[in-house]
Amino acid sequence: MSTPSSATFYDEIGGSPTITGIVKRFYEGVATDEVLRPLYPEEDLSAAEERFRMFLEQYWGGPTTYSDQRGHPRLRMRHAPFAVTPTARDHWLLHFRAALDEADLTPEQDAQFWEYVTHAAQFMINTMEDLQERPGG
Repeated sequence: MSTPSSATFYDEIGGSPTITGIVKRFYEGVATDEVLRPLYPEEDLSAAEERFRMFLEQYWGGPTTYSDQRGHPRLRMRHAPFAVTPTARDHWLLHFRAALDEADLTPEQDAQFWEYVTHAAQFMINTMEDLQERPGG
């Protein structure tokens, strides 16, 4: 008999269907975002969507498919080639907030998920100045 404490956050929120829905909704926003879309070199966002889904599933206690296929996440290293600015962070969080708002999470689950993504988004900033705001740029 399993105890409630053995359940992961991944299990508590509904597992893969919940994460898949959040990530799908998030990328629907990214696809039309004038700040974020240029950061994705692939014409089709499905591969990025799959990688993000696998990462979040693993992070929250689900399958380790992400690490099995891609190794350690090394998030800052993987994002280093892209200018992740405060503006990009804000756009990223806007779409993630919309995705969480559509997920069937309890207020506590939503708060836990949101706390993680807001900290992660801040951590990913690697360019403090938006290129379009440079004088003469």
